[in-house]
Amino acid sequence: MRFGILGPLQVSGGESTVTAGRDRVVLAVLLLHAPQVVPVDELVDAVWDADPPVTARGQLQTCVSRLRRLLAAAGVPGETIVTGPAGYRIVLGPDDLDAQLFERLVTRARAAAGEQNWPEAREGYRAALTLWRGPALAGISGTAVRRGAASLDEQRMLAMEDAFEVELRLGRTGDLVAELTDLVERHPLRERLRGQLMLALGDSGRRAEALAVFRTGREILAGELGIEPGPALREIHRRVLAGEVGSADDEQPLRSPVRALPRAIEDFTGRHETVARLRKEIEEAGPNFSAVYVIDGMPGSGKTALAVHLATALGTAYPDAHLFVDLHGHSLHSPLPTSTAVATLLRQLGVPGERVPADLADRLALWRTELASRRALLVLDNAASTAQVGPLLPAAPGCLTVVTSRRRLVGLDGVRAQSLTVLEPGEAVDLLARIVGPERVRDEPEAAAEVVRRCGYLPLAIRLAGARLAHRSRWRVADLVQRLGDAQRPVLAEFAVEHRTLADAFALSYAQLPEPVQRTFRLLGIHPGTQFDQYACAALTELPLGVAREHVDELVDAHLVDEVDAGRFRLHDLVREYAAELVTVVGSEPERRRALQALLDFYLHAAASVSQAFEPTANLRVAIPGEPARPDLVAAAAAEGRSWLEAERRNLVALVHLAVEQGLHRYGWRLARANWRQLFLGGHLDELIETHTDGLRAAEALGDDAGVATMHNYLASAYFRLGEFQRAVESLRVVIALWERLGDVAGQSGAYVNLGLPLLMLGRTREAVRYLELGLALGRRTAAWHSMPNALTNLASGYMQLGRYPEALRAMRNRLFTARQVGRTALVADSLGGIGAIYGRMGQHSLALRRMYVALRVQQTARGNLFATADLLNEIGAVERACGRPEVAASRHREALGAMRDAGDRAGECAARNLLGRALLDLGDTTAALELHRQALLGATKIQHLYEQARALDGLARCLRETDPAAARSYWTRSLGLLVQVESPDQHEVRRQLAELD
Repeated sequence: MRFGILGPLQVSGGESTVTAGRDRVVLAVLLLHAPQVVPVDELVDAVWDADPPVTARGQLQTCVSRLRRLLAAAGVPGETIVTGPAGYRIVLGPDDLDAQLFERLVTRARAAAGEQNWPEAREGYRAALTLWRGPALAGISGTAVRRGAASLDEQRMLAMEDAFEVELRLGRTGDLVAELTDLVERHPLRERLRGQLMLALGDSGRRAEALAVFRTGREILAGELGIEPGPALREIHRRVLAGEVGSADDEQPLRSPVRALPRAIEDFTGRHETVARLRKEIEEAGPNFSAVYVIDGMPGSGKTALAVHLATALGTAYPDAHLFVDLHGHSLHSPLPTSTAVATLLRQLGVPGERVPADLADRLALWRTELASRRALLVLDNAASTAQVGPLLPAAPGCLTVVTSRRRLVGLDGVRAQSLTVLEPGEAVDLLARIVGPERVRDEPEAAAEVVRRCGYLPLAIRLAGARLAHRSRWRVADLVQRLGDAQRPVLAEFAVEHRTLADAFALSYAQLPEPVQRTFRLLGIHPGTQFDQYACAALTELPLGVAREHVDELVDAHLVDEVDAGRFRLHDLVREYAAELVTVVGSEPERRRALQALLDFYLHAAASVSQAFEPTANLRVAIPGEPARPDLVAAAAAEGRSWLEAERRNLVALVHLAVEQGLHRYGWRLARANWRQLFLGGHLDELIETHTDGLRAAEALGDDAGVATMHNYLASAYFRLGEFQRAVESLRVVIALWERLGDVAGQSGAYVNLGLPLLMLGRTREAVRYLELGLALGRRTAAWHSMPNALTNLASGYMQLGRYPEALRAMRNRLFTARQVGRTALVADSLGGIGAIYGRMGQHSLALRRMYVALRVQQTARGNLFATADLLNEIGAVERACGRPEVAASRHREALGAMRDAGDRAGECAARNLLGRALLDLGDTTAALELHRQALLGATKIQHLYEQARALDGLARCLRETDPAAARSYWTRSLGLLVQVESPDQHEVRRQLAELD
């Protein structure tokens, strides 16, 4: 091998050929991306991170020239680094780079393991792992290099885990205990390693030690991440307890397999040639071959049925996971966002909800990591586009993906496409025979042939028509033919489209329903959501709840409605289209309007009723006046609490949009307002912006200034959490102007209070404090107690940033008094936490920690406000570090960072990274601290958060003070300038640090 990156950088077997720091970074990046071209801009960023000089491109050319000379002198022949129009690439032979050889050896070892050839797999893993000489690219810094090195280190850990599994299969448990014990101590959060150590101990007769390993892991997971062990580790624990580990038949996998495919259709018929060809292709390629198949075709052609049938037949070759997700690509509701689809797949793999990142890129990275060591089978059903599917496709070898779509996804490269047409006539008759019974079809072959012809040979149409015949034992097949072609049924003619027979099949099922149930089915076509419950059905139809449930049950029996969960239902996409057109043709416009208004009224008051339990009710009473038309339904839904609100979240988004489209504007903005708190606290900020933007259109159409002000106010809350502070300021200035025009003092008070917070983030601290004091003064002139706690909290934050701690403490004590008066426990706890944070800044650490830990227990028990909990964790961590307990501080900041990610709070993420970096620096992990401060600087710069930029620069300087004093001075100088700008007392400490460098 000529190059080595699995350890310190090597060239031709030596580590000293390339010594200049920038040259080493350039060579490392080229090797990490080999054989791809690396654009010049990427190389510049890799060498200088976020601060390249104006001469960066020229210096990069010098680096490349010098590298070529050094490589030639080291005996590397030919033109190794090639210049292209877009950048540079490195030319390598098949055995020139240790990382590429490692990948090939691991792939062969996994293939051997898949065939249960354990000795060959063992040798393959051993050969691969001996290539490693230490952490990848050790000694080379820079964000791009460390990111690539971290990926290689993770591949090493996965290969080690696979190798240990093989060793366990071979019964070499005694030799593994010491090595696994060391690795588990160094990687305490890797549950697979911990499970392997438990199996090795248990197989060696050390059952008590194995159970102790589980207990320790459980404590660490709870303390570090706040989660329980995953299902695979819990299963190993159960087996150790039961004495099953070490038995002769102990062949269970170390990770529980996932089975999320829907049930395959037992009477699947047809597609014989297609199924045989696809199975042959996939089986001959072998289980370690990664392939993507796209099945497209017209509606009702059986794409999903074929995909599930094929996946079920091939499932044994993919033992680790069988996954399924409906992407809703072609339906009346919006296609499933990629972020939601990834979250669904991660949950199927057993990843707890709290570990699913908020950011899409982080979710995709976790998705690929989870698949890296699995042989998985994935069905992506009902895809909308290449853009929706592309990010979801597995990159790991040994995975099979089957995609279904009504469109040809021509933008997907390297996939095998299979377009479905209608069934052959013989296959269609066979399908009918399987549904209604072979004797009935055999007795009336001509009638059977006519039925499938009138169904257009579409599987879905045949199934719907055949199911009706199967449940009518007195009917002949000829009776079904007559009903399908009855000219006296004008509804069928009205629904004649390109594929009329599909409409005939729907109409046949519909026509057999009693008239009251027909009406319920039609009106369900008005509901815009993915799913509905019995309360929504009763509201829509204005029926008693019990009657509505009976109607839904009858529709379930007729296969026009699916019960997806207890009490929750959905219409199949095609059936929904039919119902929506049917209600337009059969029903009257006044009936449709009344039904939609009844549905909106129910959702509005139910959402408000649930929301008022966890936000000040006065706000909601202003926005949502009057009583509900169906108080019984509202009370029943509200009794389910926030679980109902979360289950209906997507429906509420769709209903806001529908209300605005239909001109029901008074519902549009009020329904958005009723759902605000759930979206805000849950971190669903994109949906918050979507609903409140629609609501703003509605309020503007009504000329309702109060509604416009309300929508802008809550849009500002989303902009603030997304770090778009200037947009938040602009919206709040609109709010202030409107409330001033309306003479609403309480509204002005709340708007001034809200305005203070983004101004604080923008570094306009004195201006923010001025507005906060004005908002507080206005609030005291009103009976709006609910605005006072926010005013006092924000004002305390402003005073703290200015170093005016006694005034901050007075404000927070007033808030505590107010919280006690309104009787809100969560508010009392939050106030205690704020007081503790101020004591921490004042150096009174024991007083600070006592109050903050009490507040934390209350907040974590309530599981309400992610933002407040994360802020408190950061404050606790800062005090713990000041008390000389950096390891405790790091744990708290990690928890805070996870919560901030889940909540989508970008400013909070920057704060958590900066504080975690300080704690890790105290623990001696300078490399990790540098990376965290660089990430914080990048994030804070994007959102113009001056204070966190200053803290990130201060952190970078502290990391580099000993190794690069000049760089440290530069960072501290920049930090000082920002701290002076925001008038932070932190500037005094930075001045002291600069003075010590002189």
